[in-house]
Amino acid sequence: MEAGSSNPTHSDPTHASNELVLTKDGSHTLYSARFNQWYHSLHGAFDESKRIFLELGLDYLLESGKQEIRILEMGFGTGFNALLTLLKAGQSPVAVHYTSLEAYPVPPEAYRQLNYDEFMHASVLQSLHEAVWDTDVRLSPTFTLRKVHATLQDFLANAPLGEPYDLVYYDAFAPSSQPELWTTEVFSGIGRHLQVGSLLTTYCSKSVVRRALQAAGFRVEKHPGPQGKREVVRAVWEPERSNES
Repeated sequence: MEAGSSNPTHSDPTHASNELVLTKDGSHTLYSARFNQWYHSLHGAFDESKRIFLELGLDYLLESGKQEIRILEMGFGTGFNALLTLLKAGQSPVAVHYTSLEAYPVPPEAYRQLNYDEFMHASVLQSLHEAVWDTDVRLSPTFTLRKVHATLQDFLANAPLGEPYDLVYYDAFAPSSQPELWTTEVFSGIGRHLQVGSLLTTYCSKSVVRRALQAAGFRVEKHPGPQGKREVVRAVWEPERSNES
């Protein structure tokens, strides 16, 4: 979920919640009046998700030879990241288990307007949004979705330490809107659900965020971003290395 500071209309109080807009790559995004943010970059929702979460995250792990990949997403939002991951999972024999957190679900009248049927049939996006909360739902032979209706803080406080996640799609709204989600404490809490070598990818490369990740136990890598974003972050969970430095 992308910050809106680069476009003055983002702070315009006349913007309606769930306003639909066509981004520069032809894919839709929505506006959240609650957080005064767009869900995706106006430079391109598809390009952003593809670069940050697929290329730097899922594709990287698929190339590593893993037979099973467990993903934790912070911010289900429009469902676009989940949709693209489902599509990618259908091209591989690797089983993908996808857990996505969302405290404020997008209503049907909003997500049904999205033009994501250009990537997969509209009924698939609908099935993602209508999947039962807090239940494992198998949507394809290689993709299982579990949506969790909770804030990240509640999830970290209550979720049992089960099988560790291999990859975190960190797609919270920007630090200017949700500063409480970009702290060392939060990233340390996420780390307890990871294993050494697990990845976290995010659009936000602000120095304060990089420092919080490093303090929590991640090794931070900066990578070229999608259109309109010079750099993005891929962080590797290496707590022992962090403690030694």
